[in-house]
Order: sequence, then C-alpha cells, then structure tokens
Amino acid sequence: MGYKEIYNEWCKNEYFDEATRAELASIADNEAEIEDRFYKELEFGTGGLRGVIGNGTNRMNIYTVRKATQGLANFIIKEGKQDKGVAIAFDSRRMSPEFADQAALCLNANGITTYVFPSLRPTPELSFALRTLGCVAGIVVTASHNPPEYNGYKVYWEDGAQVTSPKDVQIIAEVNAVTDFNDAKTMDKKEAKAKGLYNVIDSTMDDKYIAALKKQVINFDIIKKEAEELKIVYTPLHGTGNIPTRRILNELGFKKVYVVEEQAIPDSDFPTVDYPNPEDPKAFALALKLAKEVNADIILATDPDADRLGVYAKDTKTGEYMPFTGNMSAMLIAEYLLSQRQEKGTLHDNGAFITTIVSTDMAKAIAANYNLKLIEVLTGFKYIGEQIKWFEENKTYEYEFGFEESYGCLVGTHARDKDAIVAVMTLCEAAAYYRSKGITLWDQMINIYEKYGYYREGLKSLTLKGSQGASKMQEILDDLRNNIPTEFGPYKVLEAKDYKFDKIIDMQTKAVTPTGLPASNVLYYQLNDNAWCCVRPSGTEPKIKFYVGVKGNSFEDSTKKMEELIEAVMNRVQ
Repeated sequence: MGYKEIYNEWCKNEYFDEATRAELASIADNEAEIEDRFYKELEFGTGGLRGVIGNGTNRMNIYTVRKATQGLANFIIKEGKQDKGVAIAFDSRRMSPEFADQAALCLNANGITTYVFPSLRPTPELSFALRTLGCVAGIVVTASHNPPEYNGYKVYWEDGAQVTSPKDVQIIAEVNAVTDFNDAKTMDKKEAKAKGLYNVIDSTMDDKYIAALKKQVINFDIIKKEAEELKIVYTPLHGTGNIPTRRILNELGFKKVYVVEEQAIPDSDFPTVDYPNPEDPKAFALALKLAKEVNADIILATDPDADRLGVYAKDTKTGEYMPFTGNMSAMLIAEYLLSQRQEKGTLHDNGAFITTIVSTDMAKAIAANYNLKLIEVLTGFKYIGEQIKWFEENKTYEYEFGFEESYGCLVGTHARDKDAIVAVMTLCEAAAYYRSKGITLWDQMINIYEKYGYYREGLKSLTLKGSQGASKMQEILDDLRNNIPTEFGPYKVLEAKDYKFDKIIDMQTKAVTPTGLPASNVLYYQLNDNAWCCVRPSGTEPKIKFYVGVKGNSFEDSTKKMEELIEAVMNRVQ
C-alpha cells in the first residue's frame, strides 16, 4: 500500500484508539505531513527505535512500540528464554512511562515476565539491573540527548550490552515480520500483575547499583581530605541523573555540590535548553553562571538518560572555565585511573583499553604507555560491551577502560553501556586528587597533552530530514565511496577504509586488505601527519556526521589544524 492508503487505514481501523484516529483526521488536508508520517515504517535498527513522537507508522507511539516489542517477544520465545524475563527502564521524556508499560504488557501477553522500574532511572542502571536480575533482555525507553519531540526504545541482551550481531539482525527480522499492527499482543495491567507477569523493581536495586559504583573508587583517603572544599556544580539537564548523582557524591563525602535548580526537576519539554545535550556549549549556560557565583572547581552535566557526561574545569592561569570534549574527559579519566592503578599495583598485565574508530588517537599513546592492549571497535558502545563479554568468555584480557568520543565511557564492568553516573564519581575523585597536588582538572589536561602530544578532534554534522534528506545522505556517501578522495586540503589520503565492504585500500600501492570489523556504512581516511577523517550517517538522528582528528605542536596549533581539516572535508562534500 502507498502512504495515503496506510493513512486512511489508520483513520478507519478501530484497533487504533479514538484519539489517534481523530488526530489523524485533523491533518487530512496536509499532504506533506501525511507523507512524512506514513511514507515508511519507523525503522527498528540495531539499537532499536528512535523517532519523533506522534501518530503514524514513521513515528514513536504506543502502536509502533507494541509492534516492535511483539517482534522482540517472538525472538525471545524462539530462543527458548522466555522464562528469564525482561527488565524495563525509562527516562524523563514525554510518553516514556506509557511506552515502557506498552512494552511490558506486550511481553506479558506473550507469557514473558517483566521487571519495570517505578519511575525514571539512568540507562546504565538498566544494564546493571538486567544482569543482577538474570534477565534475558532489557529495554530502555529514551531518546538520549535528542530534541524534546523525540523518544526511543533501546534493546539490551542478557550480557547487559545493547544487542550485537547476529542477534541484532535476527531481532530486526522478527520485528519486520510483524506486518500487521493487530498481531501485536497486549493485556490488562491489573491482570498482568495478578498473574505475576508485571513486577515493579524495588529500591534495593538502586542500593546495589550505588554500591557497585563505589567499588571503583581508588583513593578514598584523598576524597576524605579534599571533599570538604572541592566545589562541584552539577546539572542533570531535566533528566534522570539528579537523584543517583547527588546520592553517590553525598555518600562519598563531597559537601559542596551545587545543583542547577532550574534544571534539577525532570521535565520532558527541557524548557531551559534548546537541545538537552552536554556536547552543546549552550546547555551549560546556567551551570556556568552558577559556577562563577560559587567559584566552582568543576562543572558537570549529564544528558537526559545519564549515559553521557559533559565537563568544564577552571584554568588556573586565566581563571576561566574551559570546556572538555568527550575525548578529552575520557583521556583525563583514563590517565587518572591507569596511573593510580599502576602506582598501587592493580593494573592488569593483560589489561585492555577499548576505543572506537572515530575517537582520539591519544588513546593509542596512553595504551602504549601503560602496556595495554588497544582495541578499536565500530562506533557504538554496544561494541565495547561486546568486547567485555568476550574477555570473560575467552579469558583473554581484563577490561581497564573503554570510551567513545560522544561523551560516553565506562569505569568498571557493573554495566555494559556508558555510565555518566560513575564518570561523575570518578571525575570528582580525580578533581580531589589533583586539587591535593595544587592543580585543576584543566591544568592536568594540559599536562596530559604535554606528555602524549596535542591530539585534537572535531565533528561537523549535517541535518537532513525526511525522505529527501535520506536521499541526500546516501548521495554524499555514494560519491565518496565511488570517487575516493586523494586529499583533503593540505592532507594526502594514505588509506581509504570502507567498512561497509570490509576493505582498506592503500592509496599508493592500491593493495586491498580487510578491515576486520563488522559491516557498517562508514568511510574512514587515514591522512599524513597523524591526521584522519571519517564519514558516517547517525544511527539515531537524521544526520550525516564528519569526524576529523589531528596532532599539533600546541593546543592552539592543533585547534587550528583541526578547524582547517573540517573546512576541507566540508568543501569536498558540499
């Protein structure tokens, strides 16, 4: 059927509730809106669902959630693991509690027990909970740092990580096989509870999660010494981080924690920010204002589902608050953890440091310094979680640290996804440690650059919405794939990597070798002078992303090189 026929079916079919049908009838004269809502089904990708909230096949609503969950239920039953149950969490976004319930009741109607958090929780706590409960899978209803009109649905497997190959493809196939919304089962919530199918997770899970985080603390004595004076400004950006972050810092003894009041309460409209993303400097406006008022040492912001962390810290020389990229804060955490473990003799001889192909090359230098195995994976923290699983199964390496450039990292293995709560805790510990040495986190960041080199990275995104935007993205990728660039500005392309077709082309010899990673629609160019660039479509937003990395002689030199390379890349594609 064409999009107009599907629209008409939704308007008439009583499976869809009266409010849904009435709202759809109200757009009968808006052809463009009808097309955008119904020209395709909201894609269930390797990370689950994500889209604009609203009625239609290309929107996040109770029907698309229920249909996706029916596919997941069918897969769990085929795996013979329906008795293990599914854990479910949700964030502060509009319709998050409703979508969580729809997912639970669909699973319940298929005979699968669910364990649902009673109120919003951070994504990493869901990863922790499903492993603690021994569930086969987990669901988080969240759109992470997307704009307010979005919501999403992420699926985790029994190891606690988001689903990877081959199960991701198999689940997608099951979801796609549910072609009729009427085939998605549901049941009454009271009945589900009465039958023991719908269960509410109690507060002891929070206690266990916080206890697991505390196990990652290295220098309790330093915290005790500095916690009275270290000044921390924190904002949860209207999301899930407020309660667990304040709890962990309070229990560790940090006394001067200042929370941005205007952003402390969960709010699905995110009224104080355009975009609830700690990668966006504008999201820090209120936190910076508060920091200057209280003379804070460190400023921290978590995104709505508390798996990403943004950081500012004071520069002793200028007194200004300086922003950290995700790469920078991760390298700061890594250097602190690894140096302290080495000093205390707890660094593993077979330790591994995991990063992604679009993250900073400084990780390679740090791994070499501490004699760690450096493992690069595709973009997406699920691939880092997958490596931890393999380490445990194959007894190969011990996990030391893992991160991705998009402001996410994991300290410890209590969860198998990035965890901003444990990152806050570790950065505050590091801030206390370096304060005891008379320096700030920014001063230490400069020390790290001096030690390993001035690596700098940049990211430019093009937002291309709708069917025309999707076509434009594909056009850009096809052009780069079929007409391999030989240079970007002053940089020569040494190697061209095409992860979709698993090949690395040596631009001088034309020799072709495999990438060794799973197929993914990603193009990567190794350039001369320690530079690189990478192009990939976003998996969660209508964007195509352009990443670059350089190495300079100073902070200013590397910043200048990074900006010039971004300009050269954009000139090539626009």
